[in-house]
Amino acid sequence: MTNADQSLQEKMKIGHYRWTVCALLFFATTINYIDRQVIGILQPVLQQEIGWSDAQYGYIVTAFQAAYAIGLLLAGRLMDVLGTKVGYSVSIVVWSIAAMAHAMARSVSGFSVARFALGLGEAGNFPAAIKTVAEWFPKRERALATGIFNAGSNVGAILAPLMVPWIVIKWGWYEAFIITGSLGFIWLIFWLIFYDTPEKSKRLKPAELAHIRSDPAESTEKVSWLSLSSHRQLWAFAIGKFLTDPIWWFYLYWVPTFLYRNYGLTLTQLGLPLVTIYLMADVGSVGGGWLSSHFIKRGWSVNKGRKMAMLICAICVVPIVFASQAKNLWEAVLLLGLATAAHQGWSANIFTTASDMFPRKAVGSVVGFGGMAGSIGGMLFATSAGLILEFTKSYMSLFIIAGSVYLLALLIYQLLVPKIEVIDI
Repeated sequence: MTNADQSLQEKMKIGHYRWTVCALLFFATTINYIDRQVIGILQPVLQQEIGWSDAQYGYIVTAFQAAYAIGLLLAGRLMDVLGTKVGYSVSIVVWSIAAMAHAMARSVSGFSVARFALGLGEAGNFPAAIKTVAEWFPKRERALATGIFNAGSNVGAILAPLMVPWIVIKWGWYEAFIITGSLGFIWLIFWLIFYDTPEKSKRLKPAELAHIRSDPAESTEKVSWLSLSSHRQLWAFAIGKFLTDPIWWFYLYWVPTFLYRNYGLTLTQLGLPLVTIYLMADVGSVGGGWLSSHFIKRGWSVNKGRKMAMLICAICVVPIVFASQAKNLWEAVLLLGLATAAHQGWSANIFTTASDMFPRKAVGSVVGFGGMAGSIGGMLFATSAGLILEFTKSYMSLFIIAGSVYLLALLIYQLLVPKIEVIDI
């Protein structure tokens, strides 16, 4: 028997139900991003119908970011207290109702209220998903699992420009919000049927449970915010999210308008360029998670493997500074695709460092706090982007910022956390 055959036999003996759980996280994240992406795709249409300015659109985006920041701070703690099964269910019900409520908005204030409610609900997705990965995967598999479920954000960003224009042409923009918003309730049925914690799951083999729990045992005692806030690792994670999360939000909400204005694309023509950008981002999400896991499996330390992957991603973002000067559509699309791929690879790794450094009992709170920091950054950047575009009519300065902050974030991360390792709480 070859080594490959023996390895395959061992994997089959262990079981793979944890990857079914990962698939549930992937589809939830896909729906999460479909719901938040709809308004970005419809921005040119809604701007003409509702009559908002770039600055007002920036305020609508800021409403989502403000609620997302508040929601992430609460959601992380909620997941640690209620558990992922109940907490995730509450989150997706709230955001699905809010997504459908956009159909009733007829003004800037109406859309702002709907976006605020959507932000509160959607804030639960990543704290719940990261905590679920920490519960269901040993550390050596977490970056890959995170990269896979995080790829759902790109699939959602791909499906939205394919679905939304077709729905709008066939029925109208109201129905686009109703149909996409209802997808969360379909997912909820599968979640309630197939998900439970590993110790309670009836579908999990003992060998797979042993594999999941192969890392050293951890205490289950609750961790206070005061205890967490005293660790520089929390602040390194939060600062990294504060600096880089806004760039992803910028791509989601402003790239359709950028392509519309710079290259004259209509709603029906946006599909292929956006699909290309987010397909590349999908590759980056899985590839970035795989890269650090590959380094670690080759014998590198977790510290060296994660940071090297993050450095590679940070360097790959830099060419986006030339996007505003791209001479043709596909040159701009390829630059945007590379940047979004690198961001998602970065995101998969920085998310995973939370579970590398903190025990499972605290992961939800840590990710929620970091996500809140990222949303505060996104809120500030969204308002700034709207005002910059309102007065300069140029994307150049925004792309320069987008291309430089990842290296800055990694430098600060290295200064605060010279070595990634489990901390004692």
